[in-house]
Parts: sequence; C-alpha cells; structure tokens
Amino acid sequence: MRTERVPSPNGVNILYLTLGLAFLLVGGLVQKKELYTGILITEYLIILLPNILFLKFRGYSLKKVLKLNPISLKQGLFTVLTMIFAYPMAVFLNYIMMLLLNSVSDSLPTGVPIPSSWSEYWLALFVIAVTPGICEEVMFRGTMQSAYGRLGEKKALILSSLLFGLFHFNLMNFLGPAFLGLILGIIMIKTKSLYATILGHALNNGIALSIGFAASSMLERLEEVASGSPQLPSGFEAIAALVLLAGWGLFSLVILFLILKYFPKSQDTPHESEMFDEAYFEQDDNQRVYWIPVFVTIGLFAIVNYMYFLAG
Repeated sequence: MRTERVPSPNGVNILYLTLGLAFLLVGGLVQKKELYTGILITEYLIILLPNILFLKFRGYSLKKVLKLNPISLKQGLFTVLTMIFAYPMAVFLNYIMMLLLNSVSDSLPTGVPIPSSWSEYWLALFVIAVTPGICEEVMFRGTMQSAYGRLGEKKALILSSLLFGLFHFNLMNFLGPAFLGLILGIIMIKTKSLYATILGHALNNGIALSIGFAASSMLERLEEVASGSPQLPSGFEAIAALVLLAGWGLFSLVILFLILKYFPKSQDTPHESEMFDEAYFEQDDNQRVYWIPVFVTIGLFAIVNYMYFLAG
C-alpha cells in the first residue's frame, strides 16, 4: 500500500469527468423517476463508491488520503458556528445568480420539494443533508483536495471549491456551493479531518431544509396576510430582498472571518508533513498536469445550462 502518498491530479481529473458524465446520464434519470431514491443512488453509487474503489484499487490509504482523523469538541463547535454564518452569504450569492438568470430566462429550477410532515422532514434530513455530506465530502475535500494539494494548498483549495460548484451542473446553484466549498476546504485545512467537513456540509444542507420546512408551515397564514396588504412592484421586491440579503450576508461574512481566524488548528502528523515531498511523488506526477477532463466537464456544464436556461 502507498502508505504516504495521495492520488495524482491527472488521476482525479479523469475521475471527475467520469463521475460528471455518470451524474448527468444516470443520476438525472433516476432522480426524475423518484427524487429521494434517485439522490441516494447518485450519492452512494455514482459519487461515493467510485471514489472509494479508485483509492483502494490504486493502493492508497483511505485514512490518510481522506484524513479520517478525529476532531475535538472545540473544533466541532467552531465548525457549527462557521456553517451557520457561512449560510447567509451562500444564499446571497445564489440570489444574485437567480436575478441575473431571471433577466434572460423564465426557466428557473424549483429546487428540492419541501417536506409537508415531520416524518417526511426526518427522511429528507437523511437524504438531502446527511447523505451528500458524507458522499460529496469524500470526493471533494477528501480525494480531490488531497490530490490537488501537490499543486499547493491554496491552489488545491480554490480548484476543489470551483469544481464542487461546477459539479452541481446548475448555473443558479453554482456560486453558493463554490463559496461553501471554499469554507469547507478551509475547515479541512484547519482540522485535518474529513469528519469536520462532513459535519459542516450536512449542517449547511440541514439549515436550508429546516428553514424551508419551517417557512412552509407558515405559508398559508402569510398568504392570508399578504392578500390583504398592498402589493409591492415586483422590481421593488427584488431590490428590497437583495438589500436585505446583502446586509445579512455581509454581516455574517465579518463574523465568519473572525470565526475562521480563531478556528482551532490540528497539527500535522509526521506522515502528513511528508505527504508532498518529492521523494513520495509517483513518476508520472513529475509530468505536466492535464486539465482536458476538467475543460470537458466545463463544456458539459455550459451545454446543460444553455439548453435549460436559454434554449429551453
């Protein structure tokens, strides 16, 4: 077993394109038939399983590549605070993209259905929050950020975050996930643990789901109140929402910066400090990094969104 090595960027680039194609060709179909079952198939069979097999068949240590290290209670609490204050900025970024797309297209995604009962809520919490938290973190903060670490910590952080946003294949849902990917990547750097990023990812999705569920329970009453109130012009409503979200997001961003500044760090273990030494590079890692699979995925992203938002 390659006890001190991580995959090459070339290897994960090919893996990324392969799983992107599987996500589009298979994941989309199964999710159309039955959403929750389709999400489970997509996450566990299209994203998680291939990543695990990729690492195992190539002889890498799952514990070391994925950084399956324990976290302290303090780090867990800081992770929770980080995601609470990261969420408003992600919402603001997605809202900006929604406004931009709304100016050129009426075909905006409706999002994941909101649960209508507590039993549906707990099921949705597992499917929509916990499951992506596990599967997508193994791929992006585990396999990909570790592999891109050979290019430098900052490059690995930025690349894995952008590719995380891109992998949603939804332009309206690109900026928010890319930003959250950046925050989760920083948590990975601070804690050296995939468990922390799984917690953060699941918490973010859980916050979104819980807000939607709570809002839906009050929707009927809000509609009754709104029906008896003066109607604001749609343009004014959009501007008012933008100002409110911007203020909420910027305030949260300041708090988020302070949380990350004082986030408790984990020290590198001996094997991690030597992870990217030249002595551990595989022979083909001294060659050029080929980004063609990533460019192909970007092309697929552009085609899918053009067909949906413009041509549709």
